[in-house]
Amino acid sequence: MVSSRRAVIDVGTNSVKVLVADVSGSTVEPVWETSEQTRLGAGFYDDHRLRAGSIAATADVVARFNREARKHGAETVRVLATSATREAVNAAELLSAIRTASGLETEVIAGDLEAEMGFRGVTTLPVLKVGRALVLDVGGGSTEFMFGIGGKLVFRHSFPMGSVRLFEKLRPSDPPGDVGFHGAETWLRAWLESEVAPRLQPVFAVEGHPELAIGIGGTTSILALIYHGSSVFDRDLIERTVFQAEEFHALTRRLWSLSLAERRTLPGLPPERADVIPTGAAIYSAVLTSFGILRLAASTRGLRFAALMESPPLCR
Repeated sequence: MVSSRRAVIDVGTNSVKVLVADVSGSTVEPVWETSEQTRLGAGFYDDHRLRAGSIAATADVVARFNREARKHGAETVRVLATSATREAVNAAELLSAIRTASGLETEVIAGDLEAEMGFRGVTTLPVLKVGRALVLDVGGGSTEFMFGIGGKLVFRHSFPMGSVRLFEKLRPSDPPGDVGFHGAETWLRAWLESEVAPRLQPVFAVEGHPELAIGIGGTTSILALIYHGSSVFDRDLIERTVFQAEEFHALTRRLWSLSLAERRTLPGLPPERADVIPTGAAIYSAVLTSFGILRLAASTRGLRFAALMESPPLCR
């Protein structure tokens, strides 16, 4: 099968990411990828309005990533926007700014479709198709929960809780310490019990309990690099990482014990994401505890991989 070189730009609540890859059927071979934080969701959750500065910064990054993707040989560039954009009362301002800056149209992805695409992306790695797995994508503004058996999607749902949203809700001190961690843990367990468990537990009762969790997206990739002490993005290293639950809980508690300045020096953690990495880790940690899951695998695959396998009409 003939391959084509495609690009996708993912406009998230916390950062903008780009992936250029050679695509042939369900095979996606990354060529170039990077991300830049624009914190589109900053100050967003009080009134659900995107701030002008964040809109401008995001549009500028999309335009630059579009130019770079073309230099890397991308024949098409697809732009997706997720949680903050789909909730924003002024989303049209962002879409217009991106169109003006880059000439690209933006697809605003519904939460459940984001979850479905995340699952399709993660299962492009054959080893992740086996057994019963709870796939999690903790983003800045939402977390997608997907449950699959042998690569078949059984359940998917997007919940409005992510690392930036939780950070802005809790406003932890610096360093957050044990008090901050236990406060976040208590809040998350109550949220999982009231919002997530009623949807997931009936599925587990019928289909069986997950054998492991798989974290996709930037948060688990960063946590894997921190765990290994690696400052270099290494897809193979990340995707070989399987945390035992107690290892992951210990890493999460360590992040909450450090000051922002100390976190910014950790190998593998981009300094601009050091403020929200504890809340992102806390979400994963709470899920493992609440649902009694003993292992968490890390994967770099997800929404962007799935988006590249499609040929949508808005690609240019």
